[in-house]
Amino acid sequence: MKKVHIFHFHKAYIPAVCFSVAIIASGIIGLATRGLNLGVDFQAGINQTVQLAYPALDVAYNGKGNVSLSVTDSKAVFVLSGADVENKTVNIDFASAPTLGAFASAVQALPDMSVTLRADSATATALLVPSFQGDARLSATPTVLHSAPANASQQFSTTEKVRVAMKGFGDVSVQELKPISLQRYLIRVQDKGKDPDFSKSAPAAITSNLETAFGAERVVIMKTDYVGATYSEALTKQAAFLVLMTILAILVYSTLRFKWQYGIGAVLSTVHDALIMVAFVVWTRMEFNSSTIAAILTILGYSINDTIVQYDRVREDRRLRPNDRFVDVLDTALSETLGRTIITTGTTMIAVLALFFFTSGSLKDMALCLIIGMLSGSYSTVFIASAFVLWWENIKEKRKAKDLALKTAVVFAKKQQAPAHLGAAKKNATKKE
Repeated sequence: MKKVHIFHFHKAYIPAVCFSVAIIASGIIGLATRGLNLGVDFQAGINQTVQLAYPALDVAYNGKGNVSLSVTDSKAVFVLSGADVENKTVNIDFASAPTLGAFASAVQALPDMSVTLRADSATATALLVPSFQGDARLSATPTVLHSAPANASQQFSTTEKVRVAMKGFGDVSVQELKPISLQRYLIRVQDKGKDPDFSKSAPAAITSNLETAFGAERVVIMKTDYVGATYSEALTKQAAFLVLMTILAILVYSTLRFKWQYGIGAVLSTVHDALIMVAFVVWTRMEFNSSTIAAILTILGYSINDTIVQYDRVREDRRLRPNDRFVDVLDTALSETLGRTIITTGTTMIAVLALFFFTSGSLKDMALCLIIGMLSGSYSTVFIASAFVLWWENIKEKRKAKDLALKTAVVFAKKQQAPAHLGAAKKNATKKE
């Protein structure tokens, strides 16, 4: 068997525990003073995703039957249906109509269609904003199609400008979505319970405020999500219940598989990781939503898996070396599993880093939480879970040494008292004679 270099991890236990306590304490203080940046999942309110864009052209239909229009990233789809018309679907690919001028000509070639250009005819059709909220029903009243800015000089909004536009709503969260060039924003407004018709009035008010700030017909609603107070309260309780049940299950499993002190060490490590992630979320002001809860639960499972592997090695090494000091056995076991921990964490980190760099929104935040959680999980297994077990074993050794010293003192005292009793007995016998 290849000889493993032994690292004296136990020498860093006290500094590591102090470091962890400082971070957790700062997180608790931040939680008490600043609170969590709760997502709409955990508080009543509305999440509205919007895109700020230019009106590009108006499309109208003056014929019989019904015509619906959907715009994707690569084409526009017209669906004609009805009793008095030929039912058919017409696709206009942006590759064959690369500019708005060419696109308008292709649309006008369809029966009873009319198009009015509102932007430069040379604008690329690839910049047309997709129809996020379903197909548009065309009629004699024109339907506006929008186009994103062609370059940085045409961008007219920033996150700060959107926040200024939403000042009338009080505490509003505005998050810029990538790519930044598209001018897409996630706006979260809390429902304070004062407006009984909030779910309808808030989206209209958001659109109105944005149009006032950036111009009429420059706001495209991508998605609107509303969460009521009852649902958010129930979700909060369920999230807390899930975390507590996970910790309880870890305690029971670790106690049954090892000893109860190992179970407590595993729980302390798990709670440590959860509190570290909470501290991270509090101070970075990352939105705390259902994705964050999913990340925390994932990390708890990841952390306990690493802890169990190292506990197994500690138990095995102690059986092989029963006469060695426990601290030496512990350092050896942790050193032997260190390579496995680095490889496992590293390979998992590659996938998580890919999510972090190539996604956006809540998925990117979740990936960042997983990165912090994996680092914390590997750290806590070595410096928190194992530190508690060593601390408890030291207490047991001190108790054994104390009991042994007490027994030795009692035996010594009895030996000292025996000659005295023997001498007294001899004197008594002499007097009787």
